[in-house]
Amino acid sequence: MRLFLSVAITLLFLTGCGPAGTDGNGVKPMAIDKGVKEAGSGIGGDGKSKLANEDTYPKKGYKKPDPSEIKAKLTTLQFKVTQEGDTEEPFNNAYWLNKREGIYVDIVTGEPLFSSLDKFNSGTGWPSFTKPLEPGNVVELGRPTYAGTEVRSRHADSHLGHVFLDGPEPTGLRYCINSASLRFIPKEDLVKESYVEYLKLFQKK
Repeated sequence: MRLFLSVAITLLFLTGCGPAGTDGNGVKPMAIDKGVKEAGSGIGGDGKSKLANEDTYPKKGYKKPDPSEIKAKLTTLQFKVTQEGDTEEPFNNAYWLNKREGIYVDIVTGEPLFSSLDKFNSGTGWPSFTKPLEPGNVVELGRPTYAGTEVRSRHADSHLGHVFLDGPEPTGLRYCINSASLRFIPKEDLVKESYVEYLKLFQKK
C-alpha cells in the first residue's frame, strides 16, 4: 500500500496536475472524440498537434528574450516552472482561486493564453481552463489524454502545464496550468496593458 501511494503521488507531480474534482462543477469525463473535436485546441483530425496555426493568434511579434534576460525577469519559481518544466505546489499559488475577470498571458512574452471566462474550479489546486483564449498560442505536445499531455506557449516555449480529457462541457478538456507561468491582466487594465482587443469579451451585452 505504501508503495502504491508513493507511485501515485510521484505521478501526480510528474504530470503537473491531479485528477479533476467535482466540487460543485459537475465535472464528468467525456468521450475522447467529442472532447477533441469541440475543443478548437489545435488538434487535427489525425490526432496530431498543429504547432502553427497562423489564423488563430494575433500578429504582435511576441519574441522570447535572451536566457539572461529571462532569468533576471523571473522569480526562482517562475524560472523553474517555465524554463525547466517544474511544477508549483497545488492550493499554494497565485491564481487557483482567482475569480476576477480578465485574461492570463505568458509570464515571459505576454502572449495571450487563457481567459477568466473559460476558467473553472477543478478542485485540483491549480488554475484550470476549458479552452485557450488564443489556441495558436498554446501548443499541445501530442493528443490530449486522460493521463495528461504537456502544453507550452508558442512564442516563449514556456512550460505551462498539461491538458486532460476530464474537463466539463462544452469542450471536455481541462487545461491545468501553473500560476507561475502566467501573468493576470484584469479587464480594467486591458487598455493600459495594450490588450484592448479583448475588452469586448467582458462588456455586458
